[in-house]
Amino acid sequence: MSKWDIKPLGVRGQLTMTGEAAKDLADAAKAMVDDLSSAAASAGTAVPGGQYNGPMIGPVAPGQPRNPVGPVAAALSSYMEERQKKLQSMAERTGNSMTGAAEATNAYVQGDLDMAADAQAKALQAPKIDLPGAGK
Repeated sequence: MSKWDIKPLGVRGQLTMTGEAAKDLADAAKAMVDDLSSAAASAGTAVPGGQYNGPMIGPVAPGQPRNPVGPVAAALSSYMEERQKKLQSMAERTGNSMTGAAEATNAYVQGDLDMAADAQAKALQAPKIDLPGAGK
């Protein structure tokens, strides 16, 4: 039988540090989107702005106007679409890992509590004394 040695306080500390790192990652991803949006808007178009009639493409920060974009903005948009999938996957895997670690630790603690309660209940039971010749 394998022996488990989980330190719940240690797990909590690691989950806290991981949560802080995940927040930093989310902040960096937001900054990247903002920077790419700014770069796309600053890159200009291949045609004078008033002559462009095509679809609006490229990353656009919330609240910003969708102006005509050129090939640089289109490339940044394509890059961001692929990067966004990876960032979303990283965020989901991190969240799932943290949830799994917390749930496993809680189950471990609950198992310890259940075993302790069982041991206490058995310790409080009246002993069964089997005397030779008793009841004959």
